[in-house]
Amino acid sequence: MRTHFMLAMVATLVTVAACSSKPAPPPLSGGGKTVDAATAGAVTGRAIFTGTPPPAEALRMGTDAACLQSAGSNTRSDAVLIGSNGALQNVFVYVKDGLDPAYSFALPTAPVVMDQRGCRYAPRIFGVRAGQPVEIVNGDATIHNVHALPMANREFNMGEPVQGMRMTRTFTVPEVMVRFKCDVHGWMTAYVGVMAHPFFAVTNAEGVFDIKGLPPGTYTIGAWHEKFGTREAHITIGEHVTQAVSFSFSTK
Repeated sequence: MRTHFMLAMVATLVTVAACSSKPAPPPLSGGGKTVDAATAGAVTGRAIFTGTPPPAEALRMGTDAACLQSAGSNTRSDAVLIGSNGALQNVFVYVKDGLDPAYSFALPTAPVVMDQRGCRYAPRIFGVRAGQPVEIVNGDATIHNVHALPMANREFNMGEPVQGMRMTRTFTVPEVMVRFKCDVHGWMTAYVGVMAHPFFAVTNAEGVFDIKGLPPGTYTIGAWHEKFGTREAHITIGEHVTQAVSFSFSTK
C-alpha cells in the first residue's frame, strides 16, 4: 500500500512540474578563441573553517526501512564535512568573472553521474558544463524521485521507483547553484554548479582545490558552500603562473 502511495505521489509531482516549467534558452556559444597551453596558468588553494564546527544533524531515515537498512540507524548529515586543521570539503570553487567571452571550450560528451546511494545523493556537490548531460542513477532498493529546482534552467521532477533505473537530463545555461531534492526522502539534497567554461572544482577532504589551464588574466574566483555562504578572491595570473588562494568560512 505504501509503495502504491509513493508511486502515485511521484507521478503527481512529475505532472505538476511538467506543466509549470518553462523551456530554457539554448546554450551560450563562445567566440572560437582557444587557450594557449604554453602560456596557461592555474589557481590552487584551500578552503578552511574557523571556529567551532556545528554538530552534524542526525538523519531520521526510519520512515523507509530500505534506507535504514542501507545507511544504518545513526546516520549523520554530510552537509558539513570538516577535517583536520579546519579543512572544509564540498566547497564549489569557480572562475566567476574575468574570462574573455571570446574563448570557446570543447563540451564533454561523457555524462556526470549522480547516484542515489544509501538514500543520499553522491556526489552531494559537483559541477557540470552547460550542455553536458547529467546521468542520475537509483542505486537503492527503494523509490526515489529527482526534483531539480533551478532558477534559470528547466525544472524537472522525475520518479525512479526501481533500483538500477537511470535518467539523463541536461542544463542548458550557466547557473550557480542548482539544488536537487527528493520529495520522498526529505533529507536528500545535492547541488550542481552549471558552468559555461571548464574552470571549476570542488574541494576534497583536505579542503584543497586545483583549477588548471587558465589563460593569463585578472579574475574573480568565487567559492560557495551550502551552509556557510559565498566568498570571493581577486587574482592576476601571468603566463605559466600558479596562483594560490585561500578561502575562510565560519558560522558568523
